[in-house]
Amino acid sequence: MIDYLYLGLYKTFGLLLALLPRKATIKLMRGLAWFAYTVSKKHRHIMHNNLDLAFDNKLSNEEKKRIGIDAFINLIDTTFGIIYRDKMDKKKVIENVTFENEEIIKTYQRENKLFILVTGHYGNWELLSQSIAIKFDLTLVGVGRELDSKVMDNILIKNRERFNVEMVYKKGAMKGCIRAINKKKIVGILTDQHLPLGQSINVDFFDHKVTHTPLASILSRKFAIDLIPAYISTDDYENYKVTIHPPIKSLKTENQEEDLKSMTEAQAKVLEEVIRNNPNQWFWQHKRWKEFYKERYEGL
Repeated sequence: MIDYLYLGLYKTFGLLLALLPRKATIKLMRGLAWFAYTVSKKHRHIMHNNLDLAFDNKLSNEEKKRIGIDAFINLIDTTFGIIYRDKMDKKKVIENVTFENEEIIKTYQRENKLFILVTGHYGNWELLSQSIAIKFDLTLVGVGRELDSKVMDNILIKNRERFNVEMVYKKGAMKGCIRAINKKKIVGILTDQHLPLGQSINVDFFDHKVTHTPLASILSRKFAIDLIPAYISTDDYENYKVTIHPPIKSLKTENQEEDLKSMTEAQAKVLEEVIRNNPNQWFWQHKRWKEFYKERYEGL
């Protein structure tokens, strides 16, 4: 029954987004984001705790509120975008997307070199994967969590595959990524979610310890494939910019532990710099530091 409720909401919002002008949609997103921030005491506290930790308690309540509402707008924009782009022509998807440093990826393509795309829950991350797959005419294989609703998961899979984006689930992600690499496909990994200690490499993030997925680093070292960080941002939710950052070179010395740590720290450093430049675009609702700062999230 719940599957049909999700499907009904999906179709309802699909019709609404098709009818509304973009500026009206943006107003709707802002209203929903304000409502979510105001009503969800739990997520508001998580975001404020994260912001206090990351910025050493230097942000005012008004600044934290503005960032918190914007974080919800980004989440809504990402979700609405999935619905809005359903059945959309590929060229139209990237019509309002510009690319900075695109020559980095084109150089790897000219030299027939694979790379691993590393990114995070920043800006409209769904649009990022689709834009890169379309712009550079490649198949991008992402790692993600299977949705609780099988009906909605199938819709999302079909939506992504229309734009040359395939998925492997976190359970069995390593095998799925290896298969993709062996087929000369580009693997894309979101690197900024919390992991249990036994599954992670610990790095400094905003001068505080966090767990970090080692998946991209392991694949890079195993296959001698460089990592390319890329993030998407927007100032107006009408035009988007994909920024491609300098590659993180693959390492393979006799010290595997140090190689993996070095590459993983480099990924965290790029993301931190991106967030510091514009904190409003990151997904602050996540308990990013909970493994080492459990007391900050107690009761949340």
